[in-house]
Amino acid sequence: MRFELDKALIDDILFHMENQDGTFLLDLQEGYVIDMDNHDTFEDDIDYEDEERFISIPDWSPAEGYRLMERFTAGLKNPVLRDQLSTALNRNKGVFRAFRDVLSQHPETEKQWYNFKDKEMKNEVINWYNALREEWGLEPIGSEPEDNSGLVLEDFVIREESDNCFIAETAAGELAAKIKTCLDGAVLTIKTLEVEPEYRGMGIGKTLLSKMLEKADTQKLDVQIDLPVESDFFSRSLLLENFAPCMKRFLRKR
Repeated sequence: MRFELDKALIDDILFHMENQDGTFLLDLQEGYVIDMDNHDTFEDDIDYEDEERFISIPDWSPAEGYRLMERFTAGLKNPVLRDQLSTALNRNKGVFRAFRDVLSQHPETEKQWYNFKDKEMKNEVINWYNALREEWGLEPIGSEPEDNSGLVLEDFVIREESDNCFIAETAAGELAAKIKTCLDGAVLTIKTLEVEPEYRGMGIGKTLLSKMLEKADTQKLDVQIDLPVESDFFSRSLLLENFAPCMKRFLRKR
């Protein structure tokens, strides 16, 4: 009954897990999944109840798919898109279609979703396989952690517009973010660092900041930035780039 779980077999299992209309068994001898509802694939001389050769693949129900969408939505840093997806998930019917429709309007996040879904479902298969290995008295296999941080950023084009400006554009040429500076002697001041609401939480702002800092380093310039109170969350990124707080600005409004 023992078998090796390779990439091709994982992909085969994942493909059939999402099919809610069939009953599937893994043929351990041949190394692929068979559709028990497709009688054209059956052979008369094979005992499909042989548990030493045929086992069920991991269960994957619509409820589990829904919970996966909930986890993805909860983990989004973009509040606008998170609210849109939450609204889709709270519909009385047509939830899966509504979820896909929202993502189709945001190609970068849609790609992020499919990567997340693929990783989570692969983990389900590996957990299922490790449960079998435990029955066999074998050590569990591990899963290499995947770094998906660049999977979204690679869909943006970063370019320098002028000596004091970098912008990020989508593949369709839409402006996603920009950073602008001004130079006073040996001090470069960041005047603008903006990310469009639908692209926040993807690391684009940090990418533009890094680009500008690389340029400042080549010119041996100090860099300063005033951080609005509502953007204080960005201070961690600044500290990681060796910025240090140097002043606090107080304002009394009339």
